[in-house]
Order: sequence, then C-alpha cells, then structure tokens
Amino acid sequence: MDYFVTVINPAGTVAVDDTILVKGYETKAGSHILDGFVPLFGADAADRLEKAGYAIYGKTNTGEFGLDIAGETSYHGVCKKADGTLSTAAAEAVSAGVVKQAICVDVNGAPRRGAALSGVDFIKPTYGTVSRYGLIPTACSGEQIGVCAADAEGVLEVLSVISGHDAKDGTSLPAEKYDYVTDIDINGKKIAAVKELYNAADGDVKAKIDLYIAKLNKAGAAVEFISIPDVKAYAAAWQIMLSAETCNNISRYEGVKFGYRTPEYMDIDELYVKSRTEGMGFNSKMHVLCGSDVLSKNKYMSCYDKSLRIRRLASEKMKEVFSGFDAVICPAMSAAALPGYDLLETFERTKDELLFTTVPNLIGIPAMVTGGVQLWAPAYGESVLLSIASTIERMAE
Repeated sequence: MDYFVTVINPAGTVAVDDTILVKGYETKAGSHILDGFVPLFGADAADRLEKAGYAIYGKTNTGEFGLDIAGETSYHGVCKKADGTLSTAAAEAVSAGVVKQAICVDVNGAPRRGAALSGVDFIKPTYGTVSRYGLIPTACSGEQIGVCAADAEGVLEVLSVISGHDAKDGTSLPAEKYDYVTDIDINGKKIAAVKELYNAADGDVKAKIDLYIAKLNKAGAAVEFISIPDVKAYAAAWQIMLSAETCNNISRYEGVKFGYRTPEYMDIDELYVKSRTEGMGFNSKMHVLCGSDVLSKNKYMSCYDKSLRIRRLASEKMKEVFSGFDAVICPAMSAAALPGYDLLETFERTKDELLFTTVPNLIGIPAMVTGGVQLWAPAYGESVLLSIASTIERMAE
C-alpha cells in the first residue's frame, strides 16, 4: 500500500498535507511546477502544532493544488488502498496508524471524500477559525485547514491546538481560542437529511446514511428528510468561483522566481508558456481556462457576479434550515469507493462530486465526515458535529 508521505521526523505523530508550508521542507502541492520549492517560513497551523509539543511526522501527498476528487491528480503519484481503489494519502496514513492525526486543506471537499473512503474522521471548521497563513492558495474565499483523525476525540485534540486568531491572516476571526467539546447530549437534537443529495448517491452510500440515521434515532436524535432544491445551483456557483480564484492564485507560477522552469526557451513569453504547460496537469489547466473565461468582460456579470449572488442565497437558505435543525446529514460523495479512471475526465468528475461538498466551502460553515457520512452545522457548530460523531462512535464500542 502506498501512502506517499515524505518523512520529516519518524518519531512524529501528526502529518501535514503538502499544500501546507513547513519551514525548510519542500512543498509541492502535488504539482510538478512547485518541484524544488522550499519555504522560508511555516504555516501558522503547523507552527502551533510544534509549539504545543507535537512532532510533525511528514508531508502527505495531495492532488494537484487540492482540486481533484481524492488526490488522484498528483504529479508525484496516487495513493491506493489495499483493494486498489483510491483515497487521500492523509486519510490512509491515519487509517493505517502511520500517524494519529493529519491537518489538510479543504478547498473542494477532497479531504472529506478521503475520510469517507478510508473510514476515518475529518472536520472542516468554520471559515476563519483556523489561520490560512502559510498554505498554498487556490480558492481563498472557501478553503480551510481541517483535521483528520481516527475518531472525534483525535479530531478535537488537534483542532483545539490549531484554531484561534492569527494577525497574519486577514480572514482570521477575532477569537483567540475556541473551546470544542465532544460531550453535548444529542438526545432530542433535530437533524435534517437532504433528499437531493441522498437520492444522488449510489446504493452503498445510501446504506451508510440509513445505518447512521438508525444509530442517531437510537441515541434519541430525530432525523427528518428535507428538500434543498437549489443545491445543484450552489455547486455550479462554487465551481465558477473555485476556478476563478484558482486562476488568479496559480498565475504566480511562471518558472522565474521558484519551482519548475522549462529547460529550453527563447524569450520570456516562451518561458511562461512552456513552464506552465510542462509543470501543470490537465485538471489545473482546466480550472485556469474556466476561471479566465468566467472572469472575462463578456462573462463576469452572467457567471462570476451571479455566483456571488447565489452564495448569498445559499447562506440565507442554510440559515433557514438551521433555524429548525441542529445539523444536516448527507453523503460525502456519490460512491463508497473510487476506482482509478482516465484523468482527462477529472474536471467533469470533480464537478459532479462538488454537489455533495459545496455548501460548507461556499458559505463557510463547518462540515465533518464520520462513519462514512457527512454532517454540517451552522457557523461555530463544531462541538455539535464532534458530539454527534463521538456519541455514535461510542455506541459502536
């Protein structure tokens, strides 16, 4: 089984995904174009771990810029499970006990899908509660560092360390510390299951949802199916915004200041074109092309500006949902396994999978994958998610 972890300290217990900077160690974000890039500073989240006494075991491989389904587009190889299907390197490393926890950047749900595929827990916290300083940026308005662990207690442990205000990050929220718990009584909690997302998943995923709902009922929680009819529009909006922001962010990789440079070129234009052509994979190029298109003069208002309006509508809809429910349950992806596939299909296939993971990135609310299912909560509702996960995990003991 291949984990694709670049070891920093064999005695370490926490991994950092390769879109998060660790001072003095190469960071490639799964891309050839960043080969050889060694940062002069570390990400705030990684620094907090080290200051708290955690030793970083190593860097886990990621899909190129974190834009794929579950790490399959990395220039440096894919992470395969024992059965030959794919998952993220971080989730597999946690599942196999190589590390206790891992911190990963969630920009389009890939760490959540990896957790579902590998049977571990992952939380994407409320946007702004964990500093984004020192990560390789793609879609700044929705990406967030989260925590992967074998169970909710492991997630809680590291999330409590890395969260809190960081003056270096302009999007960081003001609270100096967040107190998370796993012992909220879920008896009497109301949880909404989204019909559109449930119906879009395959039979194996539906079975996982059904089993989890049965456990929630046994624990005293009430589950009710609801409709969010515009969820496909939310996914389309995030795809547009994701591509637009990625297009702007990865324009800095031109083969001049750092990273890969094409060996043969005649002038600066050829240097740029050849370095990017040779250094980036198909999926990243598709995001650049899509992003350039939706930001163009002819498309800006009808595509990008409209997506911003849809983001507001999504936020209002979820406020309405959470006025009557404590959490939402839905699939993390359409299938319970990810076989290998032709990577020229990645852009379209990832776009389809965004249906299940978009809302938390689009509006900044927390999301957690546990037991193969996905849970959402309103902003600052991490303790509700952790408590639901912990309660169900204890029932299985």
